[in-house]
Amino acid sequence: MDVSGYGEATAAKRAADLRDLIRRHDYLYYVLDRPEISDREYDMLFRELVRIEERFPGLRTQDSPTQRVGGAPLPVFQSVRHRYPMRSLGNAFEAEEIRAFDRRVRGILGESSAVEYVVEPKIDGLSVSLVYQDGVFVQGATRGDGETGEDVTENLRTIRSIPLRLRPEGGRPARMECRGEVYMPMRAFQRLNEERESDGEAPFANPRNAAAGSLRQLDPRVTAGRRLAALVYDLRYWEDQGRAAVSTHLEGLRLLEELGFAVPIHRSFESIAGAIAYLEEWAGRRGELPYEIDGMVIKVNDISQREILGSTAHSPRWAIAFKYPPEQAVTRVVDVSIQVGRTGVLTPTAILEPVRIAGSTVGRATLHNEDIIREKDVRIGDYVLVQKAGEVIPEIVSVLKERRTGAETPFAMPRKCPECGADVVRFEGEAAARCTGVSCPAQLREGIIHFASRDAMNIEGLGPAIVAQLLDNGLVRDVADLYYLGRDDFVKLERMGDKSASNMVEAIRKTKDNPIGRLVFALGIRHVGDKVAGLLADRFTSMEALASAGREELKSIPEIGDKIAESVVGFFRQDQTREVLRKLAAAGVRMKNEPEREGPRPFAGKRFVVTGTLSTMKRHEAEKVISDLGGQVMSGVSRTTDYLVVGADPGSKYEKALELGTTILSEDEFIEMAGKDHAIGG
Repeated sequence: MDVSGYGEATAAKRAADLRDLIRRHDYLYYVLDRPEISDREYDMLFRELVRIEERFPGLRTQDSPTQRVGGAPLPVFQSVRHRYPMRSLGNAFEAEEIRAFDRRVRGILGESSAVEYVVEPKIDGLSVSLVYQDGVFVQGATRGDGETGEDVTENLRTIRSIPLRLRPEGGRPARMECRGEVYMPMRAFQRLNEERESDGEAPFANPRNAAAGSLRQLDPRVTAGRRLAALVYDLRYWEDQGRAAVSTHLEGLRLLEELGFAVPIHRSFESIAGAIAYLEEWAGRRGELPYEIDGMVIKVNDISQREILGSTAHSPRWAIAFKYPPEQAVTRVVDVSIQVGRTGVLTPTAILEPVRIAGSTVGRATLHNEDIIREKDVRIGDYVLVQKAGEVIPEIVSVLKERRTGAETPFAMPRKCPECGADVVRFEGEAAARCTGVSCPAQLREGIIHFASRDAMNIEGLGPAIVAQLLDNGLVRDVADLYYLGRDDFVKLERMGDKSASNMVEAIRKTKDNPIGRLVFALGIRHVGDKVAGLLADRFTSMEALASAGREELKSIPEIGDKIAESVVGFFRQDQTREVLRKLAAAGVRMKNEPEREGPRPFAGKRFVVTGTLSTMKRHEAEKVISDLGGQVMSGVSRTTDYLVVGADPGSKYEKALELGTTILSEDEFIEMAGKDHAIGG
């Protein structure tokens, strides 16, 4: 949408309308899971608002949907004293304890009193308090010690299920406070731990620890990348002369939904027997939820009855948490295997006698690293208690040491790599042990897979199965050898005919002209992701210049610190690296940036992905325009992507861009941005 013709008054009205529209659609999508418009229509609204705020910065508001992304790093967290204490709940572990809770409630209220209970999940996350002033989110705090918490407002602003402005359907109170739980969805938890282990960092033990660590990041941009979510379960304070306070918990939940919050699933019961049956039902269904729960909470529905019941110094008398035991089983550790990853990290995995847990058979459980094995004292032959963390990830909870016979074998991380025999080292400050072998076949296998991946050199069709065959047949010894393979080499492989072999050779050849930023990332330098690779490519004019750079020169780039600089220098010092670069250059792979073209470079420093079928040019022509104008072309959408150029039938990249909030350009918008003559090859 072109906003160049807007005057400030027109822009102000349109921006206000857009914010209301976007908030409504956010609520429908993130809270109700009931979108009314297509992703592309939503994206067009969002981008129009971005452009208005860029053209008229004075119209940008604190509660604008465009302000979700975290800003600059925070100072240390300030303390916040809660208006009302955030008390913990008492716990129950047996149905009889729930019945005793009911008897206590009725004993205070009177046996003849009608009591209605509301039951909802006990989400295993981090409790927070959210404060709104005149309908705008102004402060968020952790529970802390119950009386005083930490101000994490900026980090909470990055969570899309927390509205920055309350929806008008629920009213706009002068001041409102609600309580809820910030959690990490299970899929986000698994992805985060995979990333941490590949970087040699200790994994989070569970989603709750991950959520707490993410919410207390000093840099909100880190929190924004962790994909946290929130469910709000208590309307704690309401200051509005135009509307009476709610009289029941159920009314409060309905009002919170009207205001724009996501609330937990819940049901009400007129008897404690019905509530207990519901608890027992969810004991076997908790794996259906996208987040981890450790029980259910039973609450008295009537607010006036809650006031009569009151609280102890620690817990309310009108609510109790019923804690589920984790689904566990006893099995035996048969062996411990070691997997070697692309960066040389050795990951130990327990091989178990197969056992059924939470609806599936478990035969392996990650042990993460040597410290965890030592802490739990896991030995080969031990009987162990196993559970699924978050009902998904198998883990060893504890060792049944009383069942030891003396025949168990303590495990020690190998001093030599099981794949290549090179020394295994553990660097100071890291949890992971690493192989030091420059020709380690396991690292080579994972390294070639990475080199060919979409975000790296993007060699279409070169997947793990073909890589394994190339290695088994002795056809490649490093990534550079890929560029020396011919059709006859691929024909030798299983399920590879003449046409497929020719296509594979052509797919490899096409990547020779990739920008060097992709090559830097594809080389798999430790600590160098695609964003840092792009920075290095922008700063240095050639691979030769980068290979010669010293630590201080590298650290002159603001985003690069000691760890990355040390890794880059160490990588290019290796004889094997120099040989790979020599072979790549001899094969015709681009090793330096093209000379800067005269004239404007509007795409300088920007990262693009092109997807779908374009009508005025071929995709490679669009990618050349991007490179010519200073931009970097990526094969896959990630958090570092600035723009996705979309043609017809865009597919999954379009969906990924919408999920990450990436700016999406139609073909016409791309042409306008590039300058028409450039885009159509004139």
